[in-house]
Amino acid sequence: MRTVFLGTSEFAAGLLTRLVGKRGQPGSYAPALVLTRPDRPAGRGRKLASPPVAERARALGLELAQPESVNEPATRDLIAGVAPEVVVVCAFGALVKEPLLSDYEMLNVHPSLLPRWRGAAPIERAIMAGDEQTGVSIMRLTAGLDSGPVCLSASEPVEPQDTFGSLAERLERVGGELLLQALSALQRGERLEYAAQDEDLVTYAEKLGSAERLLDPGHPAVELERAVRGLSPHIGARVALSDGTLLGVRRTAPATQTVREAGEGVHVREGRLWLDCVEGALELLEVQPPGKRPMAAEAFLRGHGLRSP
Repeated sequence: MRTVFLGTSEFAAGLLTRLVGKRGQPGSYAPALVLTRPDRPAGRGRKLASPPVAERARALGLELAQPESVNEPATRDLIAGVAPEVVVVCAFGALVKEPLLSDYEMLNVHPSLLPRWRGAAPIERAIMAGDEQTGVSIMRLTAGLDSGPVCLSASEPVEPQDTFGSLAERLERVGGELLLQALSALQRGERLEYAAQDEDLVTYAEKLGSAERLLDPGHPAVELERAVRGLSPHIGARVALSDGTLLGVRRTAPATQTVREAGEGVHVREGRLWLDCVEGALELLEVQPPGKRPMAAEAFLRGHGLRSP
């Protein structure tokens, strides 16, 4: 079966690898063409960097294109030249418009149980909201934001210690299995049965803003702990020290008791690093000073001026 793959993120890159499988063997749906976004400046040096899908496609020896727009005539001609039976989309990050939507069977792999968490950051939002389960949905791509009908879905528990990294890895596996199931059915000539989403149950996973990285003690400690896990390790949470330094926070544990008033900042208590919150306190277990590697809080305290009161 001839396929074209549209994707950009690390999650999409993992799905691409699973789609390829062992090339030339049954169960492999190696795309004849991979489309992703153009290289963009990234990092402190603002050097051009390729999207994860571009790097993965090159490593897998796949035909790759990075057009400014997937909807422009030249790109549509490029896709038409491949004559795909199915176009697979996963975390592409740009709108796909007509006539592409009507020209091909388009399967979108979305890491949530739609209609919950439509949008850009479904895995992070599920963890940050305290959801006990999430999953992956295979849907028909439409002009709306993740609003198309769903043909396959599978749930996955959100474990109490899950980070974005650990949960995304499992969802990638689940998504790969569902996608191969859908493609196998189509290859056998079967029709995929779609069901419309319930619009009354829609929630949106808005793109994460820089302000959400900063831990605000005006929120309960349990919420901040979830935020740290939802942002780890790809984005990272931060907390402001008294000197204005933004300290990266990689791992925390909430406690029910508050000793100081919320808003008094990060401090040391009995040799441990704490942030007291409006409800409870957050122990900082693993931190990352600017320009340095992550380290245990104990190691940070040995080299920093913070002292117990």
